[in-house]
Amino acid sequence: MTDARFDPFATLIDRQNAQSILNEATAGAEDGELFLERRRSEALVFDDGRLRTASYDAAEGFGLRAVTGEVAGYAHSTEISERSLRRAAQTTRLAVGAGGGVLAPPPPGTNRKLYTEADPMLDATFGLKVETLREIDAFARALDPRVVQVSATLAAAHQEVFILRPEGTLVSDIRPMARLNVSVIVEQDGRRESGGTGGGGRAGLAALMQPAHWQGLAREALRIALVNLEAVPAPAGIMDVVLGPGWPGILLHEAVGHGLEGDFNRKKSSAFAGLMGQRVAAPGVTVLDDGTIPDRRGSITVDDEGTPSGKNVLIEDGILVGFMQDRQNARLMGVSPTGNGRRESFAHTPMPRMTNTYMLGGDARPEDIVASLKDGIYAVGFGGGQVDITNGKFVFSCTEAYRVQNGKVGAPVKGATLIGDGATAMQQIRAIGNDMALDPGIGNCGKAGQWVPVGVGQPTLMIGGLTVGGSAT
Repeated sequence: MTDARFDPFATLIDRQNAQSILNEATAGAEDGELFLERRRSEALVFDDGRLRTASYDAAEGFGLRAVTGEVAGYAHSTEISERSLRRAAQTTRLAVGAGGGVLAPPPPGTNRKLYTEADPMLDATFGLKVETLREIDAFARALDPRVVQVSATLAAAHQEVFILRPEGTLVSDIRPMARLNVSVIVEQDGRRESGGTGGGGRAGLAALMQPAHWQGLAREALRIALVNLEAVPAPAGIMDVVLGPGWPGILLHEAVGHGLEGDFNRKKSSAFAGLMGQRVAAPGVTVLDDGTIPDRRGSITVDDEGTPSGKNVLIEDGILVGFMQDRQNARLMGVSPTGNGRRESFAHTPMPRMTNTYMLGGDARPEDIVASLKDGIYAVGFGGGQVDITNGKFVFSCTEAYRVQNGKVGAPVKGATLIGDGATAMQQIRAIGNDMALDPGIGNCGKAGQWVPVGVGQPTLMIGGLTVGGSAT
């Protein structure tokens, strides 16, 4: 590895020539850009007492886009050269046709920096990373004799981007990412259960590799596994549900957040289409998408079109007040971009995507919310889920949940799934805690085959009348 900065206009292609080709490709278009990227990443997986895999990936390339109306021409290449760029321009011109468009105003500039530019992979030697994973494995096994398997993963990435626009604006951003995950499997009387946790953000690996940090992760992973070891089959039926703070915001992200992305609403395929200015959630519910939180996994100084990220209010006191927008959909809807134009890599076109999506806290004490639950589920951990954007219907599996009766938290339950639709669930929020928290930095979001890192968050919530799927008889 090298810490030499990525500077394509100094080493790979002349900027003036690139600007000329970009201008030819976007002549008569309404928007477009040249997106150049270098991304390096590594992942070390220590599993079952040994280093299972160690991978390192590096890629660089460009994507050239020309946009007119609802049509976009896009071409990309792993070769950053004038020859490749000219070939790409021929492809993008096909979307522009005879032209006739007027270029949209460029994004505003920013000098803000939300995270370090240092490469997290250079924080420690390969040997030290392996030794840290080995120590995590030994520590977790020593915590409890019921631990039969431990898995720990260290991952880091360093993304460098340049965005050249037709009017001559050049925007750059350097985005680090680091993450540590720990999971354990415990066995007792022939029954095996697992638990896992982790986190990270746009910072280095050094803090994650400190014993004070990873020992806490190992203890938490074991705690969850032991809880699941005592879990009984979940009940089934329609009941009230209390969601814990932090990571349970993934339900908000999936069931509501995607429905508030601009493209789904412009095409009227979202359950929230046409509801701007109307009540879509219970009073007191305020939802934001905020890409400006320093060092968070979902944060971006600028989006992948060069627009500075924003702190965007989507739902305010239950009223729908905004959507997340990239430049194309914002222009077509007659509104301003919100800094949510994101892409997985140079090989992908940008689209409206979430950054850090969360609900603000209320004034209720979490313990009072749980105590008010007569008969239901208290869910504090979630795994996978599925959502239909057109109607907001969702199904989520719980990784840690408890039965609550008459305000008393009882036995943990396994196999619980939460079923409902986002619009109805938001209307049925009955209590909002004062303990809003963001997730520890573990979120990834998929849309149209593209994956980007995201953050979620919420306070403790009570939602009435969700369908709980379970196997208890």
